[in-house]
Amino acid sequence: MKRPAMMMFAALAAIIICSLLNLQTVTAGGPSDSTQREKQSWIHRCQSLAMVGEPAPSFTLDAVVGNELKKICLTDFRGKWVILFFYPNDFSFVCPTEIKGFNQKLEAFKKLNAVVLGASADSKYSHLAWIKSGALGNLSYPLLSDFKKEVAALYGILDEKQGIPLRGLFIIDPDGVLQYLVVHNLSVGRSVEETLRVLEALETGGLCPLEWHSGDKTIKK
Repeated sequence: MKRPAMMMFAALAAIIICSLLNLQTVTAGGPSDSTQREKQSWIHRCQSLAMVGEPAPSFTLDAVVGNELKKICLTDFRGKWVILFFYPNDFSFVCPTEIKGFNQKLEAFKKLNAVVLGASADSKYSHLAWIKSGALGNLSYPLLSDFKKEVAALYGILDEKQGIPLRGLFIIDPDGVLQYLVVHNLSVGRSVEETLRVLEALETGGLCPLEWHSGDKTIKK
């Protein structure tokens, strides 16, 4: 089963289990505390999973911006489009090509009222050391530290066997609603140009056919 199908199946399974746990448990002594905690945990997880057309799971994470350590909240960017991409590891091979690629196109994203956020499960100090090493050039957007891997799990891209996030990319609209997601194999880098194309298409608010590009006509309903 391919990964997108697996993610859809996992989300459906979570909803079904969530519904079952939400049924009233009838026992002589009532539900135990552990059962209640498990139920509440599943309900929270079901409500927080990232799904297109639903509010993107909120988060607050440590981040490196330039050479400074800061806290970044998703809600800080309400009113703007957010390009949130996860990568597996600092000090790796494919990841710096993506990080630098998004940086080179940062002005194009800004013109579309969009901000770019990179994230991995590395610590903020690892991010800082990598930036200071010069391997990423003059990075002009934040690198977020999902050190506890909770955000990657909420967004459905945590590879639990390896303990790292997959190459997940998410486009979140100015109202905080998730509008697009794509997940890559760890060995394959993403396309910044395709991300820009999809963002421009989303911003038209219209029906965009196959291979639509900026300036092309949209389909009338």
